[in-house]
Amino acid sequence: MSEAKKIAVVTGAGTGVGRAASLALMNTGFTVVLVGRRLDMLEETAKLGPAGKSLCVTADMTKPDSIAALFDKVKATYGRLDVLFNNAGMGAPAVNFEDLGLEQWQAVVNTNLTGPFLCTQHAFRIMKDQTPRGGRIINNGSISAHAPRPFSAAYTSTKHAITGLTKASNLDGRMYDIAVGQVDIGNAATPMTDRMVNGPGVLQPDGTTKHEPRMDAKAVGDAVAYMAGLPLDANVLTMTVMATKMPFVGRG
Repeated sequence: MSEAKKIAVVTGAGTGVGRAASLALMNTGFTVVLVGRRLDMLEETAKLGPAGKSLCVTADMTKPDSIAALFDKVKATYGRLDVLFNNAGMGAPAVNFEDLGLEQWQAVVNTNLTGPFLCTQHAFRIMKDQTPRGGRIINNGSISAHAPRPFSAAYTSTKHAITGLTKASNLDGRMYDIAVGQVDIGNAATPMTDRMVNGPGVLQPDGTTKHEPRMDAKAVGDAVAYMAGLPLDANVLTMTVMATKMPFVGRG
């Protein structure tokens, strides 16, 4: 099936990496269901892409009923789903580990882990029964799936868990021709990372703060589009896309 007839769902499509990935997929030919909590931001993403290649759907990744309604709408509108990009995510306040509240922890887990789990379940149900069968799921893992920043226990734990979800769902999806992979992103230039280049910068493991290099989020969008465009007999299990000069590889 050509990309021109394929349907993709992108969560957190109103800003940042989600917007970049949505535009890259639309420009490749996919019709993209743009998902997020703010309709105005989704509509802005839609206007940046080709006309007629998107559908804006508001949904809350912390509410199972909202997620179910999203996939019901996708199935009712298009009858199939070829790609799901589990991108929506959040972090908790940067506080001492022992001061992180349970509600703050649970909010991050619900958004970053339980949301993608539920979305993946719904995607499985559609993909395994459609013709042609199968599809692809891409998870946003983050550099934090490999190494933490200071005071990031909730976010880092969920991103490590996403790696487990990626591997387990990739294994369980084999029988249905469902390929699951993960893109680990480091320092993409989005509103979430503006603090890396503003003010004192971001806290380092040695207790200092510094500015960090960033990369254009388009690089991530292009990577997602590449993964999405592969035939289902090939899969990128994990891909790291990072600012070349960010302080990740090496000691310091």
